[in-house]
Amino acid sequence: MNQKLCSKDFTLVVIGQIISLFGNATIRFALPLYLLNLTGSSALYGIVTACAFIPAILLSPIGGIVADRVNKRNIMVVLDFLTAAIIAAFTLLMNGINIVVLLTITMMLLYGIAGAYQPSVQASIPALVSQDKFMAANSIINTISSFASLMGPVLGGVLYSMYGLKPILWVCTICFLTSAVMEIFIHIPFQRQVSDGGIWQMVKTDFTESIHFIRKDKPVIGKELLVICGINLFLSAMIIVGLPYMITEVLDLGGVQANKFYGFAEGALAAGGLAGGICAGIFANKLRIKKSGSLIIICALCVFPMGIAPILVSSGMINYIVMTVCCFVIMIFSTIFMVQMMSFVQAETPQNLIGKVIAVILTISMCAQPLGNALYGVLFEICKGFEYVVILFSGVVSLVIAVSTKNISKQIL
Repeated sequence: MNQKLCSKDFTLVVIGQIISLFGNATIRFALPLYLLNLTGSSALYGIVTACAFIPAILLSPIGGIVADRVNKRNIMVVLDFLTAAIIAAFTLLMNGINIVVLLTITMMLLYGIAGAYQPSVQASIPALVSQDKFMAANSIINTISSFASLMGPVLGGVLYSMYGLKPILWVCTICFLTSAVMEIFIHIPFQRQVSDGGIWQMVKTDFTESIHFIRKDKPVIGKELLVICGINLFLSAMIIVGLPYMITEVLDLGGVQANKFYGFAEGALAAGGLAGGICAGIFANKLRIKKSGSLIIICALCVFPMGIAPILVSSGMINYIVMTVCCFVIMIFSTIFMVQMMSFVQAETPQNLIGKVIAVILTISMCAQPLGNALYGVLFEICKGFEYVVILFSGVVSLVIAVSTKNISKQIL
């Protein structure tokens, strides 16, 4: 198999991703903001967004199982059409029934679809490009996702402030319809698998098979999965919880102005992901999986200036700059690491298992995130006035994980 990276089919997948990911990023920004503006309740905002996250975790493994048993093109087409229908239905019903209930259900459906959708995209890459192009292909998909995360909220914010919610909803509906129609013309090689028993037996068998592959057949993938969970639990969660808390509540950045600075910091995170995706593509042939542990070590080391700066310097602006720059660098190297890991999994996993294995990895790694968020929420509350202790704790634990990652990476042939 020697497919070109820029083949017609992969190009259509990429264009479809650009359209649907921008639509997703925009709608995920606009709907919670509309709820917050409507109710003024941060507690309700938190509950609704937490509920929305649950279906993504639950449906990701189902999406992986389906991705291995159904033509991946058909999955993408159906889910994009379904997303367009859900957004259109919300638009038509939003003035007629309880908006909180409707918005909660809508967000849960959209997040669940996104969780089921991504395994099909990731699992389609080995079928569309040759193995030596996996890094470049994953880099392109990752770069699009990061760019959408950077520009989607910006686009949503501009449209929302100028025209309100409804025009955004109709634009996103058109985006998903366009993506679905375009994906109809993609040809992804597919070999139907024989199914024994009912659907639940199939789910149980497929899930057990993928877990066995990760734990027994390719234990190095299982070890790398534990590393990703550890990074999500102790490093990513610290940034997700600590960044807004430090910028808006701890650093003296001028009250209302702090929200603007937090927005810039979020932009820096997305820009770091974008830069990391681009670097992974440019240096795809030079990056070696055995050296991937060094990337996590760099990420862990970048945490320490964030914790040391508040001890040495009282200026809120200087601390803000240090935190933002460090988070930007962390995102660059963590993104390169994730691209490498996904390419490695795709190369080592048989075609009949790849969707399920990727879905299990995404699901388990996602489960670590809310646990970490809760952990750091409590730690920052307990250590009020000594927040640098929590940041340094994150740095120390992340460094231990990073060193173990380097040792695991050396086991890869």
